[in-house]
Amino acid sequence: MPRHALLVLPSANRVYRASAPALAVAELRVLGDAVLGGRLRDAGWEQISGVPYLTFTVPDDAPLTPAELAVLGHLSVFYALFTVDAAGPLLRPVAVPPADRLDDDLVTIPKYVGKTNEQFTRLLLTATVASSAAAGRLAAGGLAVLDPLCGRGTTLSQALLAGHSAAGVDVDGKHVEAYATYLRTWLERKRLKHSATFAPVRRSGATLGRRFVAEFGATKQAFAAGDVQRVEVVHADTLRAADFFRPGSFDVVVTDAPYGVQHASRRGPGPARSPLALLEEALPVWRPLVRPGGAVGIAWNTLVAPRAELVALLAAAGLQPLDEGPYRDLEHRVDQGIVRDVVIGRLPS
Repeated sequence: MPRHALLVLPSANRVYRASAPALAVAELRVLGDAVLGGRLRDAGWEQISGVPYLTFTVPDDAPLTPAELAVLGHLSVFYALFTVDAAGPLLRPVAVPPADRLDDDLVTIPKYVGKTNEQFTRLLLTATVASSAAAGRLAAGGLAVLDPLCGRGTTLSQALLAGHSAAGVDVDGKHVEAYATYLRTWLERKRLKHSATFAPVRRSGATLGRRFVAEFGATKQAFAAGDVQRVEVVHADTLRAADFFRPGSFDVVVTDAPYGVQHASRRGPGPARSPLALLEEALPVWRPLVRPGGAVGIAWNTLVAPRAELVALLAAAGLQPLDEGPYRDLEHRVDQGIVRDVVIGRLPS
């Protein structure tokens, strides 16, 4: 069988780097099962001349196609791919199209307390798209991604990097303003032709919230022709997301659930630290916004909410939880108080 060796992208985050090897194998297996027809086998780590590589094999009669190689380029750990000549061992470089459609400083420049590691954010996005009916379009771009608890926009920016359009909702107006200011500045600095507005949303004489909308094209000609990516961020409670977006607007929902109380809807005597109460209310709101066959991917802290309860919430909202094989291998420690995991559910087609 042809054997491949993937040289991984080093993580800049010390804690995440310790968890990255096991997560990389799980992410590769998710892609292999969901997008590549289960043909990737024997995924694991191997030292070649003292350097660790993520290795795997494919059947002799079913080599990777150019389109499949492009999918592998969207792995959060991808740096370079080689085929392995066992007689050497000799590594032969394999050309893989770049996954990023924009400069990656879009996600690396912002630094703030509580920022989710951008490498993990890509893993969450890639695994969720790979688990949806849109999996075949993962490398092509053009999908619509919603983060209904978007904070200061790391997920939104990762979606834009991959060539998708993105939308977000956040209850903290300062977060929305910070992202709007940053993205405008970044687009201007990169000299990308764009339009941007930030204005109240009114309906029947009432103000529902504030909305930032930006559209940009890779070139002036593309922008003029309407070939654009769009990002839309609303300052509002996530439980009102349906007031701003039409049913079936998104291919996937991807979000990092709150570890504290900042996204809670503030109903009742006071929000709990667990995200369960919020997700129990929010999932029935988010689900109609996703197209048939779409997927919802949620990262959360297992120390405040057991996995079984998250899986039950997905099922109660009419989603099919993906809870076997590599989907059970994405748990990892972030710090002393956070052990993060990922749960993904798919809508019926």
